[in-house]
Amino acid sequence: MKPKVSIIMGSTSDMPVMEKAAKFLDEMEIPFEINALSAHRTPEMVEEFASNAHANGIKVIIAGAGGAAHLPGVVAAFTHLPIIGVPCRSSISIDGWDSILSILQMPPGVPVATVGLDGAHNAGILAAQIIAAGDEDLSKRVLSFKQGLKQKIIKANKSLAEYKFKFKTN
Repeated sequence: MKPKVSIIMGSTSDMPVMEKAAKFLDEMEIPFEINALSAHRTPEMVEEFASNAHANGIKVIIAGAGGAAHLPGVVAAFTHLPIIGVPCRSSISIDGWDSILSILQMPPGVPVATVGLDGAHNAGILAAQIIAAGDEDLSKRVLSFKQGLKQKIIKANKSLAEYKFKFKTN
């Protein structure tokens, strides 16, 4: 089984966040790989990885990083594949804002789709949706997941109806 999605992170300290993407991809039965690559400490490895990702069968790259968070942008510079950036809180982060802005503010021609702070779950969903555009079986699994979200809200409203208040009208 060859991976279709590559989950990369600047350091293994990002794994508690990035694990959420992995769990979703696993649930959707999408083969993936996970690696630590640092734009600052292993730039040659990042270039080699990104330059060869397409030839290795990767369809989407999810790149998480904290602090200066250059990993998603550097990877985007070396490949034409879609990159989903996940800004991560870190011990050196300015409450996550530095990570968000480092990933979000890419120059014209080098796009990185950016999810919210620590939003690896949404990154996994977005990766699945991108791949599902050309895979009917996966499209059905993603649609089923989305319908499940709808059912959770319907169930939540039924639970909320049980709360009784003097001035509550529903």
